[in-house]
Amino acid sequence: MRAQTVLPAGTWAAAREVDHVRLDYDARHRRRILLTTERGAELLLDLTRPAHLGDGDGLLRDDGGVVRVSARAEALAEIHAHDEGELVRIAWHLGNRHLPVQFSGMRLRIRRDHVIEDMVERLGGHVDPIEAAFDPESGAYAGGHAHHGHAHDD
Repeated sequence: MRAQTVLPAGTWAAAREVDHVRLDYDARHRRRILLTTERGAELLLDLTRPAHLGDGDGLLRDDGGVVRVSARAEALAEIHAHDEGELVRIAWHLGNRHLPVQFSGMRLRIRRDHVIEDMVERLGGHVDPIEAAFDPESGAYAGGHAHHGHAHDD
């Protein structure tokens, strides 16, 4: 099986779903990769350029069936602070280190990293370990369609 088209979430009918793949953040940023679906089938994702696959997107197979993409839960650190000023300061420090960051209301999410978590706590933030889908901001220069910081808990 091969898929060459990504159907954004909400643009395809569930009746077309024939299978699904559960992928972490890194695996959802690809141009070409061999995936194994939940039913054990192999699917070659073969796009003309790299794409961000969002939770709920569909991969259109050559036979017309759609394989739904689900964001796999990952070990994350959810960061909060006493006030907005502290949170902005923490966000600046994370950005200064070029870390992928997901915004979830008044909380930030990053991948677990004890060194960064210690830095956040020294800056006055609080860190809670969680398991959730990771969908960080794509960045100002990423271009194209992007999914922005929606929390999709598993």
